[in-house]
Amino acid sequence: MLARDLMSTGLLTFLPDMGLEAAARAMAERGVSGAPVVRDDGQLVGIITEGDLIKRLAAASGPKAGWFASLFRAPESEAARFARVHGRTVKDAMTLDVASVNEDATAEHIAHIMETRGVRRVPVLRHNVMVGVVSRADLLRALIIGEGGTAAARSDVEIRRALSTSLRAHSWFDSQLMFFDVADGVVRLHGFCGSEEIRRALRVLAEGLPGVKRVEIEFSVPPPFLIGAR
Repeated sequence: MLARDLMSTGLLTFLPDMGLEAAARAMAERGVSGAPVVRDDGQLVGIITEGDLIKRLAAASGPKAGWFASLFRAPESEAARFARVHGRTVKDAMTLDVASVNEDATAEHIAHIMETRGVRRVPVLRHNVMVGVVSRADLLRALIIGEGGTAAARSDVEIRRALSTSLRAHSWFDSQLMFFDVADGVVRLHGFCGSEEIRRALRVLAEGLPGVKRVEIEFSVPPPFLIGAR
């Protein structure tokens, strides 16, 4: 499955200049452990998490570095620490180095990012604008769907049979206008389909079948005489 199929939308987001207390209150009320920080135009600039807020509290109450120890710390590092501890806005405490993906990123790639970066959520961008977030919970749902599917279909014949059976169960599949081929685990959907939502549903259905390596969409927009005949 791809990021566009996994991601959650309509999420809690913060503007960089929002006060930290208001942000913390909103996170607590919504029951979320983190939220993306975006500009007015939707551009992702960072992410604020419970971990960022806890680090802020811990640093504020921790022992101050002595004069001798401060000689071995870079001025930039000390300045950044001061801003994080004493700042009052989201932009002061947020994490700037955010791992993000585009809508075509696979579930496996997103899981790898979460594992190596130690993060719980990965923003999904379209032309550098955030359109959603894939969380660990989203990946777990994808895993459950995958394990609860049909038996493994590894040969082209088995994939073709499983795909045919699945397509017949959905009213939005028109067997008179839509067709498919399977070769070496690659499903090619072709024929006529003018609906982007139906194309998406067909791709998701085919990608979810065990043994499918890739799905290629080659639909054409139905000519007027076909639309009128249906």
